Amino acid sequence: DDTGAAVLDGLGAVLGEALASQAGIHEKWGGVVPRLAQDGHRNAIDQTVEEALKRAGAAPADLSAVAVTVGPGLGLCLEVGVRKALQIAAEHRLPLVRVHHMEAHTLVTRLPPADAIAAAAAGGPPQELSPAFPFLTLLVSGGHNMAVLTRGIGSHTILGSTLDDSVGEAFDKTARTLGIAQIPGGPHLEKLAREGDAGAHRLPKPLSKTRDPWLQKSCDYSFSGLKTAVRSLCEKAIPALADKDAPEPDERRRARADIAASFQRVAVEHLCERAGRAAEWATEQEPEIKSLVVAGGVAANQQVRQGLKEVAEDADLEMRCPPPRLCVDNGVMVAWAGVERLRLGLYEEPPSAARADHFVEIRPRWPLGGRDPRSTGPMVPKPPKGQKRKAPPAPEAPAQKQQLQQEPEAP
Repeated sequence: DDTGAAVLDGLGAVLGEALASQAGIHEKWGGVVPRLAQDGHRNAIDQTVEEALKRAGAAPADLSAVAVTVGPGLGLCLEVGVRKALQIAAEHRLPLVRVHHMEAHTLVTRLPPADAIAAAAAGGPPQELSPAFPFLTLLVSGGHNMAVLTRGIGSHTILGSTLDDSVGEAFDKTARTLGIAQIPGGPHLEKLAREGDAGAHRLPKPLSKTRDPWLQKSCDYSFSGLKTAVRSLCEKAIPALADKDAPEPDERRRARADIAASFQRVAVEHLCERAGRAAEWATEQEPEIKSLVVAGGVAANQQVRQGLKEVAEDADLEMRCPPPRLCVDNGVMVAWAGVERLRLGLYEEPPSAARADHFVEIRPRWPLGGRDPRSTGPMVPKPPKGQKRKAPPAPEAPAQKQQLQQEPEAP
């Protein structure tokens, strides 16, 4: 749960960026603690913004607009970023661009490469952004797991999502089960898995034994059963440490590595199977689709990339991923989403100073789009016997307006 800021020009050149990590704050708790995360953002936000501006050689008054994530996410944390953005926009009379966190992950793949930016800056003809709409998006992160048909800015159809845990959450919790203390645990599990045998253990394939005909043929995911199976396996297969202060015996590390590799193999296979089906659904609706975009923190995992590259090739699609540093949460992706929205006139007039002081509008739960009728959706209860399951509606969540208490001035 990091604090990020970036300054981009209209062509997409990154003029300056800064990122403040909270990994050390949450490690001893085994996960992100909302109140601590909010405090971390409050402590870092001013310096992070100042650092990004300094590296860009710019002042707030030099900006054309301010973009900020308003959801989805932890409300306590969203509030900090939105309040800072409102403050800057109000003080310098700048348009405000509200950004959907998962759309930002999707759109950063369209950030132009350095050579294209240089050519455009030198007066060359503007290049079309790539990948062009429409395309298939697979969003894989600690909080989300979705297959999405992306038709344009703000135009998304969810083909499938997770019924329980996201793949990133499954990686992080399995890492904790394996004794990995670092946060996020997923990248460290991937590193441990390189030492192991991916065929050492037979773990259950998610949704392979479901009797629900919708789930058998859907693009939805489930990782809770796999996570539980790994927990049971760890209790049986990993020798206990006689002395926690002594170096880990080779036998024990091999056992942990084998489980990590086996878990990663099954998780990636499940991702790829459902992504392949999503590619079929997407190309049926939009035959001109040429790209599979893989975005979110888990997109940095090399096994995930390799597996989904094969899925893309089988579907005659080109797989597109952001650079690993832009897969995780960062300020660049939000700024670029702001550029794309600003070009389309999707912004708000500068807020008044009074509004910036008293209100923030956040959307902790903000659907990226409506659902494909074939998608079961998250946590949909089974219908009564003899009745068919109905796809749930997906209304856009209204913004939450929160009155903020005025902080007392320092004496």
